[in-house]
Amino acid sequence: MSDVCSVDLRGKGFRRHTDGTGSVGSVHVGPDGTAVYGAADLGSSKQDFVARNAVLRRLDGPGVALTDAETDHLACAPVIGGDGAVVAAFEVRGDTVVRDLTADRVLLEGHVGVTALAAGGDVVVAVAGTRESYSELFVGRSGETLTQRTDFARHLTGTAAPIETEELDATSGDGYPVHGWLVRPTTKPRRKAGHPVILMIHGGPYAQYSGNLFDEAQVLAGAGYAVVMGNPRGGSGYGAAHGRAVKEAIGTVDVADLTALLDHALTLPGLDGSRLGVMGGSYGGLMTTWLVGHTDRFTAAISERAVNAWDSFAGTSDIGWFFADEYAGAFQHEQSPLTWADRITTPTLVIHSERDFRCPLEQGQRLFARLRKNGVPSKLLVFPGEGHELSRSGQPRHRLQRFEHILDWWAEHLR
Repeated sequence: MSDVCSVDLRGKGFRRHTDGTGSVGSVHVGPDGTAVYGAADLGSSKQDFVARNAVLRRLDGPGVALTDAETDHLACAPVIGGDGAVVAAFEVRGDTVVRDLTADRVLLEGHVGVTALAAGGDVVVAVAGTRESYSELFVGRSGETLTQRTDFARHLTGTAAPIETEELDATSGDGYPVHGWLVRPTTKPRRKAGHPVILMIHGGPYAQYSGNLFDEAQVLAGAGYAVVMGNPRGGSGYGAAHGRAVKEAIGTVDVADLTALLDHALTLPGLDGSRLGVMGGSYGGLMTTWLVGHTDRFTAAISERAVNAWDSFAGTSDIGWFFADEYAGAFQHEQSPLTWADRITTPTLVIHSERDFRCPLEQGQRLFARLRKNGVPSKLLVFPGEGHELSRSGQPRHRLQRFEHILDWWAEHLR
């Protein structure tokens, strides 16, 4: 739990603005002195952070919420314009919506993924990916619609044109809607049955995939693999209840949603259901290990920077012991993929980074040791000096080598 407090520059006038019942993550101050803070309600345990969206409130206001705890999940830090307008970006079904909360107006929407906001004077700027570009600048004056002002993707034209995504809508076993995307190769399949298929699972789990340009999906599709990716229960962008559905229930509705999405994709023409791969990182790695421990439908797997055992994770991860308590609850052994590892027969590549403090290296080592002991075809790939963010911000040479190893693994098992 935490509070927002203020004191004047002379060291006097100490004041506490909050009541100590929430977790304050940030305070944002505008040039005119307007200040807002984000605080999440952590429930009666005061540590239940799972899908608890931070609510923005004005520091100098009567405490009225500017955002909704159920529907509004911040995509990045909000900003305050020169006129005191509070501008924030929210995740919505794989995309992002930028809103002027003061004027209650949408400034940017559509197929955009906003990663940062900035404000100066009466100008607001958003950094956002699109279907065609990894990152562009969208600019507008305060209260106006933001429009794209850059074209950083133009250098790709004629060399590596982005492969378009197809939106998928499936229905889980209990009738719950599942949303996702298919990135289909543009080349002719090598076999009459169609392209091999890879189910790719995001981390978090309170995060979202998007249909916008994504290097992982583009590389795989460019190499001839159809990529299925989606946002099962547990993720963000579909409301807090959607995100909290896996609390103390890992391996239940999340698995059902992923399975439904994959099954739906396989009804489409040109996909070979006999050659299936599954891969994911962090929580996506957990899901990968879990799936191959509970089904033999996958031809091969890649489990990356995964949580495989909650017991040792709780004592070694930098995220804190409470993460395991809140996500896995009292049945951490049953919800640990390593518990079911003796059932795995699927060839599995385990990827980890030496300096991963979020999901420490021992998580991958324990899985690999069990697989080798049981005679499962497996490899362990460890990147020296890298951390949990290797695939997103690691050394370029290591990111390139990672892709090379991934493509080699799929070529060995799915071609």
